[in-house]
Amino acid sequence: MAEREFDLPELVRAKLATAGAVGDQWSASLPHLVNDLEHRWDLRVGDVLDGGSTAFVASAQRTDGTPAVLKIAVPGQPIDEQVEALVRADGLGHVQVLEVDLPRQALLLERLGPSLAESGLPPEEQVDILCATLHRAWQVPRAPGREVRPEQEKAAALGRYVIDAWHQLGQPCPAAVIERAVTCAERRAADFDLASSVVVHGDPHPGNCLQALTARAGAESGFVLVDPDGFLADRGYDLGVVLRDWRPQLREDPGLLPRLCRRMAERTGVAPEVIWEWGLLERVSTGLYLMEFGSRAQGGAFLASAAMLDLRPS
Repeated sequence: MAEREFDLPELVRAKLATAGAVGDQWSASLPHLVNDLEHRWDLRVGDVLDGGSTAFVASAQRTDGTPAVLKIAVPGQPIDEQVEALVRADGLGHVQVLEVDLPRQALLLERLGPSLAESGLPPEEQVDILCATLHRAWQVPRAPGREVRPEQEKAAALGRYVIDAWHQLGQPCPAAVIERAVTCAERRAADFDLASSVVVHGDPHPGNCLQALTARAGAESGFVLVDPDGFLADRGYDLGVVLRDWRPQLREDPGLLPRLCRRMAERTGVAPEVIWEWGLLERVSTGLYLMEFGSRAQGGAFLASAAMLDLRPS
């Protein structure tokens, strides 16, 4: 029987190219690895799925008919922390893990439907679903003895990154934008409280919130989150990530972000000022990050939208 070949997404191929010989070896061994996992986990792997950049992701079906998704991380992109977060979540607001092979960086996950980003729902309804999904996700228990060292605290780390990246990139936006972002970072860092922190998702944008195909405990909103970072932080951090996007809509409706901010505050009990500050900090840091990794147009658009925003929701 001829060995299968997999047509990997462009971003995955780019990641493998940067890994050099290790990436070539991984690509060559992928069909054998998939075949072995099929036998171990009683499944048949189907089509490669688009959208990923750091892993081989394909549809699969177990011999009992259970639909699933196989995920295998590419070299240099370990999924150990993500696996820990998903296993600890046990389906609470997150995709359910069916099988794990950490030495080979492989996961078998429940199959999900389209993302919230593909739903066509208005921003307000998407935000409502994200808030409901995050409410469940924030109930994931933290690991015993989990601490946050000062250098790990998210707001302070983002504040340092914003300053450093802005200088390294040749100051690609007005200094006032950076000053506002740093002010937000300082305020959020000053308010950090380990006792009230939760295990945040870390990147709960609509593209990472997928429809559950069956009703189940932990997916009461009808959606669950994928690809968690799973670190300890204020709940407002996740909400700031939600507020970070909506750039196309913002051009046509400048009042959209303040409305979404207040809406999230009403649904979660997190102060609107906290959500707004995290959102502004995330918008600026994301813009700089994208520029740093070559997406100058997209990164510049994030920074330009940040320049339109004040320190407080109007």
